[in-house]
Amino acid sequence: MSNILPPALVRRLGNLAGFDTTAFEAVHEQEGGFTAIRVNPAKWKAPSEITADAVPWCDTGYYLADRPVFTLDPLFHAGCYYVQEASSMFVAHAVRELGLDKQPLVALDLCAAPGGKSTLLNTYLHPDSLLIANELIKTRAAALVDNLVRWGRANTVVSNNDPSAFGHLPGYVDLMLVDAPCSGSGLFHKDHEAIGAWSEAAVQLCYERQQRILAASLPALKEGGVLLYSTCSYSTEENEKMADWLCDTQGFESLYLPILPEWGIEQTLSDKHRCPGYRFYPHKLRGEGFFLAAFRKVAKQDTFERRKPKVEQTAVPTLDKWVASADDYFAFTIGEDIHILPKRWEADLHILRKILYLRNAGTYVGWMANGDLVPAHDLALSVVRRADLPMMELTKEEALEYLRKGNLSPAINKEGLRGWVLASYEGVALGWMKVLPNRINNYYPKAWRIATM
Repeated sequence: MSNILPPALVRRLGNLAGFDTTAFEAVHEQEGGFTAIRVNPAKWKAPSEITADAVPWCDTGYYLADRPVFTLDPLFHAGCYYVQEASSMFVAHAVRELGLDKQPLVALDLCAAPGGKSTLLNTYLHPDSLLIANELIKTRAAALVDNLVRWGRANTVVSNNDPSAFGHLPGYVDLMLVDAPCSGSGLFHKDHEAIGAWSEAAVQLCYERQQRILAASLPALKEGGVLLYSTCSYSTEENEKMADWLCDTQGFESLYLPILPEWGIEQTLSDKHRCPGYRFYPHKLRGEGFFLAAFRKVAKQDTFERRKPKVEQTAVPTLDKWVASADDYFAFTIGEDIHILPKRWEADLHILRKILYLRNAGTYVGWMANGDLVPAHDLALSVVRRADLPMMELTKEEALEYLRKGNLSPAINKEGLRGWVLASYEGVALGWMKVLPNRINNYYPKAWRIATM
């Protein structure tokens, strides 16, 4: 096994109290990992054969006996669930135990792509919260936008910024989640190729980079705000040592999260400040390597002055026909595109647009053509869409043909629907169709279409 796992890593872990080196090495000899999904309760109720095998620390997470071809499941494309590693779902437990779901707050997911933890926060935070999901790398930011569109919430802003940009928003956010770039040793069980990229030098570089990221962005967290810090690394430098550094230099105190013994999560304590951390090992539970620690900011923090900006009103059509409780949202334009965001965050959006580069904001509703709204795909997948809009139920074969952006026969229109109609599968919307007397136009986005299989 020493030829597979880095000996330096195994040796270091073996020095930790109670660590079972033999069991750790044995689990890495096994091929494959654990497949889990987290359902979107606003769209879908998971069937009983899935819910019988629940992730113990996340009440919307479930293990699958086998890994299906998700591309061939229309419910996946509809945003009914997110394929997520079970260990990282522990963020849901942290949110609830710290009471972060009790009232509206501003949350920042700093390193958010591809969107697993952002969609999780969108489920577990108070529904009136504002979530800023940020990603530095442009291509990864695009995937983040797509996954949040599928999840369907209108209270989300996606930014594409270096973490230092948030230093211009001091004391602005109540919760910051930093899933820090790391050396990746926690991925070795499911991704043996990652082993070759690991080195002690890489651990040190990641430790230093994590410090730079945090030091640059943490001013955005208000005094009394909560930091959730996580990695997919086993190295103490990137985990417990970072916890001590946060308390030493950044003005934080650690927070305890209760866990049950049967979960198999190992609680550790940092050397200097005895900060509790939560380690996930694949030989002790059904999940990959993961670490999380929670902190509260106790240092004095200057606060961003929330002077209400002068908002230039943009004329947009009434959206009552398309959006449920339309009066709860304000509409704004990005170019010719009409978006909506909850009214309580209107001033915040104008502030964020001045300071950050935004890739997406709220729900993209559509655009005007010849005096009528052309509905956007994002609206079809949104949970704020009116529930009484016309829908055409498709079989699985028809749904897959729709997702391929293929041609649908007018014969499937059994109810004689006309105009804009939602293609649906098992009662869940997939996207728009324009139903005409002699044909059906498929409006599924070209960029999203699945390959013919």
